[in-house]
Amino acid sequence: MARRADTASDLSLVHGAVTELARRTRFPVAFGGLEEGDAVHITSIVGARTRSLEGLVVHATRGLGGRALVEKRPRLALDYRSSRSITHDYDRAVLGEGITTLLAVPVVVGARARGIVYCGSWSAAPVGDGVARPAFAVAEALSTELRVREEVRRRLAAVPHAAEASAMAPAAREALRESYAELRSIAAAVEDDTLRDRLAAIERRLAALSHDGRHEQDADMRLSPRETDVLACAALGATNAEIAAQLDLREGTVKSYLQSAMAKLDASTRHAAVARARRAGILP
Repeated sequence: MARRADTASDLSLVHGAVTELARRTRFPVAFGGLEEGDAVHITSIVGARTRSLEGLVVHATRGLGGRALVEKRPRLALDYRSSRSITHDYDRAVLGEGITTLLAVPVVVGARARGIVYCGSWSAAPVGDGVARPAFAVAEALSTELRVREEVRRRLAAVPHAAEASAMAPAAREALRESYAELRSIAAAVEDDTLRDRLAAIERRLAALSHDGRHEQDADMRLSPRETDVLACAALGATNAEIAAQLDLREGTVKSYLQSAMAKLDASTRHAAVARARRAGILP
């Protein structure tokens, strides 16, 4: 069930990127999809006048997108019909839509091309910075979100194994705390509400794993999300500068969050604040 939810969420993410691609490049047609088994399945189409692009599956090395996929760099056909630098396996779909100029931009996550986004026009059109830069920016944003999601899923999958142990060794406890702090920093970059809610649920599980259920009860011990983020990093011994770099904040902002958290926890030092937050079940 979770896997289906992940897939649906990713497809929704792609659709958002394709919609943004059409809006920002002002090319009339945009489409795209994610890679699965050495082929990209086109799942989102915006602005098409026909249904010829529906169900299109682009295989590695084939067509304009297939080249972009294996080369991991954008590919352009100013006149798709007459282009000699690509195979024409998908002429029926592309020319059937009436596309003349087509730009294919791979979505690269790490060392792997995870998908392709396209934008095209029905007549020959120049592809200058006004088209290329927005297209690259959309692909990069999609790449970043997919990378974050993959890391989140990897960490979520590892959590049940940690929960199996009733007595946690010091090394395991420290690893749990590191995972918690990193999940907090990842969550800060996630825009999808559903995924953020799942992260929040797993963070609560992580925080509870190292406790026996007997937490201090204090209505004032409620930290803001950013105060919790900063305190979770401080719990690992990070300096203000290191916390700022990890959370993409200013060092002065980190100091302000720490002071606020310390005041709420009635602690005079960051170490005392961490200790009380752990006793309260706020941190693992």
